[in-house]
Amino acid sequence: MSEDNERANTADAKEENVKRTSNFIKEIINEDLRIGKNNGRVHTRFPPEPNGYLHIGHAKSICLNFGIAAEYNGLCNLRFDDTNPTKEDVEYVESIQDDVRWLGFDWDNRMYYASDYFEQLYEFAEMLIKAGKAYVCDLSPEQMREYRGTLKEPGRESPYRNRSAEENLDLFRRMRAGEFPDGARTLRAKIDMSSGNINLRDPVIYRIQRTHHHRTGDTWCIYPMYDFAHPLSDAIENITHSICTLEFENNRPLYDWFIENLPVKSRPRQIEFARLNLTYTVMSKRKLLELVQKGYVSGWDDPRMPTIAGLRRRGYTPEAIRDFSERIGVAKADSVVDVGLLEHCVREHLNKTALRRMAVLRPLKVVLVNYPEDRFEELETENNPEDPGAGKRAIPFSREIFIEEDDFREDPPKKFFRLAPGQEVRLKSAYIIKCLDVVKDSSGSIKELRCTYDPETKSGTGSERKVKGTLHWVSARHAVDAEVRLYDHLFLKPNPDDVPEGGDYKTNINPQSLIVLKGCKIEPSLREANAGDKFQFLRQGYFCTDLKDFTPEHPVFNRTVSLKDSWAKIEKKGE
Repeated sequence: MSEDNERANTADAKEENVKRTSNFIKEIINEDLRIGKNNGRVHTRFPPEPNGYLHIGHAKSICLNFGIAAEYNGLCNLRFDDTNPTKEDVEYVESIQDDVRWLGFDWDNRMYYASDYFEQLYEFAEMLIKAGKAYVCDLSPEQMREYRGTLKEPGRESPYRNRSAEENLDLFRRMRAGEFPDGARTLRAKIDMSSGNINLRDPVIYRIQRTHHHRTGDTWCIYPMYDFAHPLSDAIENITHSICTLEFENNRPLYDWFIENLPVKSRPRQIEFARLNLTYTVMSKRKLLELVQKGYVSGWDDPRMPTIAGLRRRGYTPEAIRDFSERIGVAKADSVVDVGLLEHCVREHLNKTALRRMAVLRPLKVVLVNYPEDRFEELETENNPEDPGAGKRAIPFSREIFIEEDDFREDPPKKFFRLAPGQEVRLKSAYIIKCLDVVKDSSGSIKELRCTYDPETKSGTGSERKVKGTLHWVSARHAVDAEVRLYDHLFLKPNPDDVPEGGDYKTNINPQSLIVLKGCKIEPSLREANAGDKFQFLRQGYFCTDLKDFTPEHPVFNRTVSLKDSWAKIEKKGE
């Protein structure tokens, strides 16, 4: 089956899946509103753990949670579920705020932390102890795993499960006071060790962990587990719909158990949707952290990373990411989305908004032997043919210009409509030129081309002869040297985890995922660009100035996406 056919089938399946499932969350909310649940309120939240940078999958969740709140005139909180200080950092907190804002969303004054509720969560834990629904356990982690059972076998009760409420309360308070070493004791919910759902087999809700917390410092030496803090934080914030990814589906009974067994005023409803999986990409925070820490990428914001920071630095736009999130819909079953759709959304937006510029990435000098040596002129060209309001600009033209190496063949194949000995091409917004001679160095490599130009073929004069090939170019006298970074997929396979048993996903890293070109020639107007500006380099693709490394003295451009768009062809076939 051809690649295009495979993608077409994937597209058809995806579109059908979206039709079936894209509105199921809204259907739930609409029914809740119809019966008057939550007094007609819709209140969502985006609750990341600050243990890494957000990626494109989180972007989908951000768009979903903030988008639903906006659609129903509701509210959406930003909350950091910061219950594991060993992996959390202020850097991640700040990056998450930047990412949410960049995507176009605002939490107003509703930014919270699970750590805001540590005292209240501790009180909830004491309530469970007093009600006989929690106990202090002395089993080691290894013993606890052994007692837990398997999917086929029930667990066994801890020998400490039947301690009295008084003893448990005393031990728990001494845990808080720091009397016991790390890991010596835990507080566990007393639920059902024979449950078919392993999450309900007396889960740990507090552990002893002497770790400095980025907000509470050394105030606490015990910390609540995520599965305990998360639902209760939702309830404290009066969340109505707790929207999360499908991996938490088996946690929902535990979520509901805490809500039902504690005196909270709000009863949030957990709703799961399929997480985003993207071809040629890994979404695991553990793997992304490994790529950063082991130097496979330059950092969390490396433009090859699927992080929002990386996509932003590569030149992706928030509008394109929001469009992508809308197109893929909200499904109930996990699936893999072709990264080509994301790239298509980026191209579609940049095609409308990006200014056109000329840049020669692998320059070959052309000397126009019949053009006066001391002359130059300014020619006019459009900034964006898709946007008449973008206006026009002047570009300098002189006797010596640069074209792309690939745009010349000394011995061209048939239907090669670019430059060759004796062949004519048009220079974009300039003149028709004809190649007369090829100048080589001592090694036989082509050094420059000698050509003539036809002064009667100036673009825009109404006397243009027609030729089949049009090339981009840059005036040698006015060209600015630049560095251009050509980014490609970080992985060679659509599924990076497709490795032999015992293999490592990193063996699928693409060694050509970054190619750095120095000495590129760009038109002088690009010297005025600012960091983050986006352009279409004619015939090359979409590029942006690097957010970190670009300066007018040392222009650095990142390729966002190429011009080729397989997904657009698929969409056209489906019309």
